[in-house]
Amino acid sequence: MTIQQKSFERRGFLRGALAAAVLVPLGGALASCASGGGGGTTQQTGTVSDSNPFGVADSSTIDVVVFKGGYGIDYAEFAGDLVKKNHSSLTVKVSPSTDISGELQPRFAGGTPPDLFDNSGAKSIGISTILDQLEDLNSVLDAKNLEGTAIKDTLYAGVTAPGTFGGKFVALNYALTVYAVWYSASLFEANGWTPPKTWDEALDLGAKAKAKGKKLFVWGKEAATYYMELAVTSAIKEGGDDVRLGLENLKADAWSNPAIQSVFGKIAEAVKQGYFVPGGSGTQFTAAQAQWSNQQQALLYPSGSWIENEMKDQTASGFKMTGVPAPTVTSSSKLPYEALHSAAGEPFMIPSKGANVAGAKEFLRTMLSKDAATNFAKTKLAPTIVKGTVPADGFGSTALVSQTKMIDGAGSNVFTTNFNDFYGTNKDFLTLWNSFLDGKSDVGTLTSESQKIFDKVRNDSSVTKVEVK
Repeated sequence: MTIQQKSFERRGFLRGALAAAVLVPLGGALASCASGGGGGTTQQTGTVSDSNPFGVADSSTIDVVVFKGGYGIDYAEFAGDLVKKNHSSLTVKVSPSTDISGELQPRFAGGTPPDLFDNSGAKSIGISTILDQLEDLNSVLDAKNLEGTAIKDTLYAGVTAPGTFGGKFVALNYALTVYAVWYSASLFEANGWTPPKTWDEALDLGAKAKAKGKKLFVWGKEAATYYMELAVTSAIKEGGDDVRLGLENLKADAWSNPAIQSVFGKIAEAVKQGYFVPGGSGTQFTAAQAQWSNQQQALLYPSGSWIENEMKDQTASGFKMTGVPAPTVTSSSKLPYEALHSAAGEPFMIPSKGANVAGAKEFLRTMLSKDAATNFAKTKLAPTIVKGTVPADGFGSTALVSQTKMIDGAGSNVFTTNFNDFYGTNKDFLTLWNSFLDGKSDVGTLTSESQKIFDKVRNDSSVTKVEVK
């Protein structure tokens, strides 16, 4: 049994973590979309067989768009090569994008969307705007993988939950992501430092870092909301489900919750004390991350577990990248320090009006094969939703091993949030957080402006709302 099977199956990780993301529609808007687009039925023109369960047409083209972020696109190209190996007459086009919304919204509007796309990154498409144009993906899970086993039997439990909206499974989240605070274990060992478990310990560490000519944190302009994720995670751990549900359901006073306010106050204190590398709002995010991973100007960096792969060419030798859970405000938080924000990510979706829906489903079937999933885990140093693909040594990655330790330590105390992805609000929050981390706004402004973003969405009758239970 691999290390991932041990930790995920023993703890029931996905069952507890991802099931919390199931969304229930408010009113009838979502329910009317649950029948699916039907594109896959009308476009299956090839011969259906065990090796071609979706009836992909010979000599057809599969148009795939993949977000080019921390995981790159080569894992999708690897899957594309497997598709071509098994269907020699097919043409597979895998295109990178750093602006999914900007590039694909016009294609949706024009009726020419790609066959498959990875709706990830800061500029992803708000799912509420295209839900009725997406294919139901249950047929992919019901199919057999390349090894001849039903795909649904090879995946961790609960993987459909974060991609199900109004009872319709439209997004297959491929990569398991652990959100954590990352640091260099070797640097900490050399200085006798301990990763902070509370925000007061973090501020004390900031003073120690300052004495060594270093900062506590760093940020880049495109990733300022990594600190919103950190704040929300800390606040949920501090205040429990009331905090999470208030945010997920766009409550009128969500951002004024005392737990959120206490975390905002601690981050504001770190800004005031000069514990952030200055100029982040004008620094490209990977350049800022290199100030941490390569130049080691800062001690800590909040990010998803894609960070190791994203910075693999800009990380100091012997860095020993390691992750720990987000700090709590107090030692009496509702959830323990070990609690984690973790969920499957990289949501792949199939537009019902794509030219080759069957081909898109075949591409996803191939991505879920053991060869493709193992390749992802080995090259990206992160697990997928496919079981049994990560060895106990984490392929030699300290970051991957620490992910397993965090998940194991969290047990059932794992949660996720979806409001930013579902409503497409990240771009608006980026502006607020860049200003806040730059010291140009205060907690009151951050709170009121964040609430305005929520209020605008909540009061817009054209936006489909969901209730998170």
